[in-house]
Order: sequence, then structure tokens, then C-alpha cells
Amino acid sequence: MNQYETMYILKPTLEDAERAALIEEFHAIVPAHGGTIDNVDEWGIRDFAYEIDGMTKGYYVVVTFTANNDGLNEMNRLMGINSNVVRSMTINLAEKKGK
Repeated sequence: MNQYETMYILKPTLEDAERAALIEEFHAIVPAHGGTIDNVDEWGIRDFAYEIDGMTKGYYVVVTFTANNDGLNEMNRLMGINSNVVRSMTINLAEKKGK
């Protein structure tokens, strides 16, 4: 298993309960595939550097987790098809550190 960091941006128009449920849904994928969520940092609503799909703001979330390929791929797949996710990006922390 490898350690990853994913930053994703949700639409700013989501209600608090809706946003919390979506975040919980994404983060439940990793433990369901044998991984662990190590840290969740919700940055909140931030301005974009440029307009994306007519939006100028988004709700940023950064999650650090340990997962196998199945958990990582499933989380990325679900984020990619969910219309409430504006953007997402995952990095392998071991590769970032040069290990």
C-alpha cells in the first residue's frame, strides 16, 4: 500500500449537509478497500485563479490516505463521474519525496 494525497474541489453551491455527505462518501471508499484515511483538511470556499465552468469559487478538501490500487482507482473513478466535483488531483507521496 502507498500513501497518497488527493485535493478535490466541490461546487460551492452545495448545502452543508449535502457537502458533508459527499465528503463522507468519498472517504468511505478507502477503508472499504482495506486502506486508511490519515488526515482530512477542509480548506473551505476559496477563489479560483481562473473561471472553471462558469464558477469563480469552490470548496477545497485535501485528504491524505494509505490505500491499495483498488481503493485509489475507485475513489478517483467516483470523483471523476460526480457532477458536484469541479476538479480533483491525486499524488503519490512516496514519489513526491523521491523514495
